[in-house]
Amino acid sequence: MPPPPPSLGRGRKRAAQVLDAALDDAELVGARAALAQGRWQAARSLLVQTGDDWDRRGHRVTVLALEPYSSAWARDWLLAEPDSVDAAVLLALSLVQQALRGKEKPDRARGACRDAAALVPADPTPWLGLLMLERAVGGGAETDLLFDEVRARYADHHHAHHLMVARLAERRADAGPDPLHEVYDFANWAAEQAPADSPLAILPVVAHAERYRVLAAAGFEPADPAASRHWSGRRARQVMKAAFDWWLEWEHEGHPRRLVDLNFLAHAKVCEGRGAEAAALFHRIGEHATAAPWSYPDRDPLSAFRAARAAALGTA
Repeated sequence: MPPPPPSLGRGRKRAAQVLDAALDDAELVGARAALAQGRWQAARSLLVQTGDDWDRRGHRVTVLALEPYSSAWARDWLLAEPDSVDAAVLLALSLVQQALRGKEKPDRARGACRDAAALVPADPTPWLGLLMLERAVGGGAETDLLFDEVRARYADHHHAHHLMVARLAERRADAGPDPLHEVYDFANWAAEQAPADSPLAILPVVAHAERYRVLAAAGFEPADPAASRHWSGRRARQVMKAAFDWWLEWEHEGHPRRLVDLNFLAHAKVCEGRGAEAAALFHRIGEHATAAPWSYPDRDPLSAFRAARAAALGTA
């Protein structure tokens, strides 16, 4: 059985804490720490407690699967409980993460996801794993079909919508700026289809950031997003204002991935030059920075986040 992963150096550990995929889910942080030591029972209890809260389940399984030895501990769990669908789903997503790191064959990860999907037909999480694989290492031909499989099980799946936006933003990268690009239509459609209290209302902002990433990488926009006119057009301003106004009225602060949205919105407000609005978002975000979109197009996300936050809060 593999040993727990070695401890990180002080600098890497500090960065990992700030860019922690678990965000502010303290129960997830505890279960992940136990899993890293081979104590899978905490992950078992966490996923039982999570139930069919599909956004939270997807978030928690994905973060647990990031642990380097999660697949080994998931197999241990399956030896103890061969009928555990939670163990099967965790194993599948762990193999997905290994495949994304080049440590596992994608076809083997796909097979595990499909096996898990057959065991628990109502769960969108194995299909999320397949979508993650297709997004990163697939040819893209099955992206729409896999997204439809997720939506058939949970129409407002947060992570799946973000993956689709990122994928769509990459189409026709060499065509340059296009205010009518399909990613904007998709994001607007998804936001309109979602319930009034859904964080998918922020998806048009995410689409704007993802399209900037693609355009900057192709040389159509400057590498400094704050220097780009991408954020200053009339359509962009309308999107940012609508998203910020929605956030001010949003009363559901318990969504497991809401901090992802707040980072996208804070980034947009920084690029737009709206320091006071960005400051309000940074206060709510605290230390829970996310790699996207602060890394766009090719920046150190932690440095970019801290510089933007310091400027917004007037402490630069």
